[in-house]
Amino acid sequence: MNKIHGTSATGQSPHRGPRAIRTISATVLAALTLLATMLVTAPPAFAGVPHPDDDPFYAAPADLASYPNGAVLDSRPIALFGLPLPVSAWQVAYRTTDASDRPAPGVATVMVPMLPWFGPGARPLLSYQVPEDSLGTRCAPSFALRGGWDTGVVNTLIDTPFMAEALRRGWAVVASDYEGPQSRFLDGVNSGRGVLDGIRAARDFPAAGLGPATPIGAWGYSGGAFATLWAAQMQPRYAPDVRFAGITSGGVPADWPAIARHADGGVQAGLALLILFAVARNNPADGVLELLNEHGRAALAEDAAACGSDLVPKYVGARADDFSTVPNVLSHPTFRAATAAQELGGSAPTVPMYLYHSTTDDVIPVAGFTDLLGRYCAQGATITSLHSMLPTHNPTAIGEASGAMGYLADRFAGVPVAAGCHSR
Repeated sequence: MNKIHGTSATGQSPHRGPRAIRTISATVLAALTLLATMLVTAPPAFAGVPHPDDDPFYAAPADLASYPNGAVLDSRPIALFGLPLPVSAWQVAYRTTDASDRPAPGVATVMVPMLPWFGPGARPLLSYQVPEDSLGTRCAPSFALRGGWDTGVVNTLIDTPFMAEALRRGWAVVASDYEGPQSRFLDGVNSGRGVLDGIRAARDFPAAGLGPATPIGAWGYSGGAFATLWAAQMQPRYAPDVRFAGITSGGVPADWPAIARHADGGVQAGLALLILFAVARNNPADGVLELLNEHGRAALAEDAAACGSDLVPKYVGARADDFSTVPNVLSHPTFRAATAAQELGGSAPTVPMYLYHSTTDDVIPVAGFTDLLGRYCAQGATITSLHSMLPTHNPTAIGEASGAMGYLADRFAGVPVAAGCHSR
């Protein structure tokens, strides 16, 4: 294997593996222990944190349109999870632009370790995308990270170990509520803009101590990978001032009809319905709403503020056709056209990327990932890819985290990466 300045042709340091795995594993164990304690004590401790819809901090100011994208509108310090952790944290309200090109408010959680940064150059900033996977703002990461409590915080809690490891390394972290105030799951443009403007807000927020020299990276898994890669695709046009050093994403959602059909009727059937309900609600003019029968419309209304973590246990074994006026709704041309607009791969990111996916992913079929790699590579992307042999979706998120983190660390350190596509 070719080496470039002490790295492999994939751009990763060659002796990072076991130590990185031990570090990630120790951090995951510590964070999960913390979260287990929180699960026992949280309801009475955090009952006072209002949902975003009931919190005036999330409301748009009357003069929102007068601010540029990424401008900081307001901020407040918070204690992460309401606990005395050695991390300075703030909620930062900022201006973004939604998929209909209207001014929209956004909220991001900015976290900075209290210890000084001793690494080379400026302290890095990692934009970490929690998979919101939601139809309501109660599932937004900012609510959970402030110490809010209900079933909507599950995805943020699951992803906390990865953010904790970034903070342990001394990196600053920003986690944006990228679905926005309307909780637009499966809206790529809306999500990408929310991520990019959240990065701008964190970078320019004086209290965080960051600035123009800050190396920027992004990482997301599953639904978080969707938002991360939409941001990467849009960056050259929408946010040329946001210069990524590197991006990592795993469990990448591609071919939404295939994902929905794979989940339909099984233990993950709620995911199929989340996809169906989201595209029906987000853009009624696309015609998917017209495909819902009376039962489907009633379920959409009943689940208007639901998270994926609510829908999966609720709809185990359900069939999407039971909510539709047409047979095979998940293969219907109207549904396929609506989801096609949200597929990744329309353009290739210009930043070096590390992309990984389990060959036996039980939530997101690997075929879509393989096809997306081909489209990105055909457009000249620089990618280190991994078809992981680790079993299924969630174990791969943990087991391959060390590779994702190591890739970002090398990019923050300025380690060169070979152009083009390489597999591991």
